[in-house]
Amino acid sequence: MSLNLYFLRHGETIYSQTGGYCGELDPELTPVDVEMAEAFAAAYRSLPWTAVFVSPMKRTLATAKPLCDSLGIEMQLRDGLREISYGKWEDQTVEFVKQNYQDDYLRWLTEPAWNAPTGGETAVQVASRASILIAEIEENYSTGNVLVVSHKATLRIVLCSLLGIDLGRYRDRINTLVASVSIVKFDIHGPSLQVLGDRYHLPEHLRNLPGT
Repeated sequence: MSLNLYFLRHGETIYSQTGGYCGELDPELTPVDVEMAEAFAAAYRSLPWTAVFVSPMKRTLATAKPLCDSLGIEMQLRDGLREISYGKWEDQTVEFVKQNYQDDYLRWLTEPAWNAPTGGETAVQVASRASILIAEIEENYSTGNVLVVSHKATLRIVLCSLLGIDLGRYRDRINTLVASVSIVKFDIHGPSLQVLGDRYHLPEHLRNLPGT
């Protein structure tokens, strides 16, 4: 048997709708997200879960809660799964950042692996802290299904790191819509992407919603 990591992005927040920068901010989920989280739980509770690791933010906790409650699984919180910090860009629009932090913004667009949002984190820093959890999982769980609930940028960076994709291209090569699931299998050959950004566990009226 192999180890299967299920990477679940949290559901919708107001920032998912507006596209504003939200990393360290801790917004509540929208009512739509609650329904998304319940849909995930209904579709995936039949799997034999080994463990559930969650970013300690309101939006990720609420996304994992329906599954954990239905199965009696305890969430294991890890700071390494937090969203990337956008520093001074937090709670701002793209237009505001372009006007007020133009040089930093252009550097970040060009090479986000090594250039951070003003006062925020680089992709390399996020990959470094998240890799601690991945190593912990690999060490403690050689087989089974492990759920990891995190955020858009963090998940894209983790997936690039696991798959050998340049971290500077995480925004160009990987997309994970709200409430989507990506699956990576670990076997003797290392990590292998099985599913990317799947949302077929959502009912059609939620699956077809535009999401960022």
